[in-house]
Amino acid sequence: MNSANSKILESVCPMDCPDSCSLEVEIKDNKIHRIGGSHKNPTTQGFICTKIARFAQRVYSPERILYPMKRAGKKGSGKFERITWQEAAEIICHKFKQIVANWGGEAILPYSYGGSNGLLHQDTLDREFFARLGASRLARVVCAAPTTEVALSMNGKMPGTAFEDYVYSKCIIIWGANPKVSNIHLVPYLKKARARGAKIAVVDPKRNFSAKEIDLHLPVYPGTDLVVALAMIRFYHEINQLNWPFIKEHTRGIEILLEKARPYTFERAAEIARVKSADIEKLARLYLENDPAVIRVGWGIERNRNGGQAVAAILALPAVLGKFGKRGGGYTLSNSAAYKYDSRSVSSYPWNTRVLNMNHLGKILTREKNPPIMGLFVYNCNPVATVPNQKAVLTGLLREDLFTVVHEQVFTDTAQLADIVLPAPTFLEQTEIKSAYGTYALQYLEPVIPPVGEAKSNFEVFALLAHTMGWNDPVFRHCAEEYLQKIIKNIRGMGKNLSLEKLKQEKIEFFDFPDKIPIQFQNVFPWTSDQKINLTPAVLGHNPFHYSEIHSPYPLTLISPATEKTINSSLGEYNLPRLFLTINPRDAKTRGIKSGDLVKVYNDLAEVVVEARLSENIRPGVVAMPKGAWRRTSKNNLTSTALVPDHVNQVGGGACFNDARVEVAKVKGGF
Repeated sequence: MNSANSKILESVCPMDCPDSCSLEVEIKDNKIHRIGGSHKNPTTQGFICTKIARFAQRVYSPERILYPMKRAGKKGSGKFERITWQEAAEIICHKFKQIVANWGGEAILPYSYGGSNGLLHQDTLDREFFARLGASRLARVVCAAPTTEVALSMNGKMPGTAFEDYVYSKCIIIWGANPKVSNIHLVPYLKKARARGAKIAVVDPKRNFSAKEIDLHLPVYPGTDLVVALAMIRFYHEINQLNWPFIKEHTRGIEILLEKARPYTFERAAEIARVKSADIEKLARLYLENDPAVIRVGWGIERNRNGGQAVAAILALPAVLGKFGKRGGGYTLSNSAAYKYDSRSVSSYPWNTRVLNMNHLGKILTREKNPPIMGLFVYNCNPVATVPNQKAVLTGLLREDLFTVVHEQVFTDTAQLADIVLPAPTFLEQTEIKSAYGTYALQYLEPVIPPVGEAKSNFEVFALLAHTMGWNDPVFRHCAEEYLQKIIKNIRGMGKNLSLEKLKQEKIEFFDFPDKIPIQFQNVFPWTSDQKINLTPAVLGHNPFHYSEIHSPYPLTLISPATEKTINSSLGEYNLPRLFLTINPRDAKTRGIKSGDLVKVYNDLAEVVVEARLSENIRPGVVAMPKGAWRRTSKNNLTSTALVPDHVNQVGGGACFNDARVEVAKVKGGF
């Protein structure tokens, strides 16, 4: 406690990030004064990203939604008027009952993603409500679906190498990830490993590390990671370096993998990936000759039509060389399966209605379905800013016959198009249990301030709606505490002594691994039926490891990487004032473009008008716009997702953001 009117309270960051930081929040005069990192979660190491350090700006934003509101003008006008919670609930339930009567429950679609990232406020009462209603189900696959499907099929989502064990690595490959902006607590371990002599290589179209920080940057063309990994496997086979004892004892499916790798010499892979063959060989030798070696497998790999195939080939690399069984060896992907929790284990109703892919929202809302979607309930996400084919999404949301509810903290692009807007609390205003997909900890957070305005949590909202619907089912009468108890009882992998009371007291519980951390093939093994790695998983389809090339009249590939400014689209209201396009000077020169020029980025789907910024950090043939930008940041109110086709990955149905092909031209004027 700093003074009579100041106190320090503990919290946890539940945002969509693998680090799951423990926080110290200073409350002064009953308001948030400062947010910093604590040492409760050892991975946090007492520091946090600037996004969360500045999160009080979101809490007290002038754009904060303080009360329930209903549309008071034409859709998209941004005109709303205040109503009470009871009025809002009655309007929503009346409309939902009408829709069910006229079109059936499947005409209502709940639309959510990872805005909560906790166990209480997603897949609890919301799931119960929509299952009871008979609504359509949503495939939440905008991110991580291909990697999840592949990891499950290959190794049962075996827990990966802990961040702190990277200091023991002699070779680290960061493939399709930028820890400097979306996994910052890995960075200190990279620096320590580097100081101890580790070789570090980065595979990414964009340079995110300096030459002093790494030994090799391989700027592969988006979508070609697959052929690079296959070329490495072919090389190891050709020079008789495959670890056959490990392969025979711990894997299956090697024959097909080797057959598919055979055509990819370094030269052929280099031609496809548009890099030097000598650099692919350098990467292959770095990984072969240094042990232990670890691969940080990022989600950037999956964001194209070859993504699932590529992830499988990359995850095969440590298996074919036997790079397991030591601290600092193996790979890290998502560790979310470590705590073995399935939200369906606490649900009361079967839910067997149709499943709609969230990446197809534009199609779903604008093309005839049977039944059509007449009611949309959006929470924990901002689809206008995050899913492909933005113009189709906007067209669908502007339908006058579509009833849209948005539960949100601030007036996002999606909230602006709602019929009813409901105020949501931030994580600093509600109770939650935070699981992790990077660190190995389960954490408890409780409010550090009361809800701002009349904000209600997801749990409270769906309890209110169920009551207003006239449902008296016992599940809707559970308080949050009772549901938390149900959740805790259904978590596995945390040891026998896990209890809600203990978690509340300690604020953090660690996974029950021997030696406290997982070491692949030493104290954790594949969670497959035979504890073997399936090198050719069935999810890859009838033609596994097939490379598919895009033929397009548009010569540039658009990527939308994460930035240090936002978490997906969260915090976009103040952290990204102007949208820009990063372009290589060579590509800019041929188009007569200079830094600061206004340019249009276009294809058959849309054009987006933004400012150009020239940089050698982006490879030729590729341009980049920040992920999750809001519409108002561009000159013409469209963002990168307007240029992204809504076809999906054959593995897991994931979005193919990096399949966007575009052209860029200079336009007159300025912002």
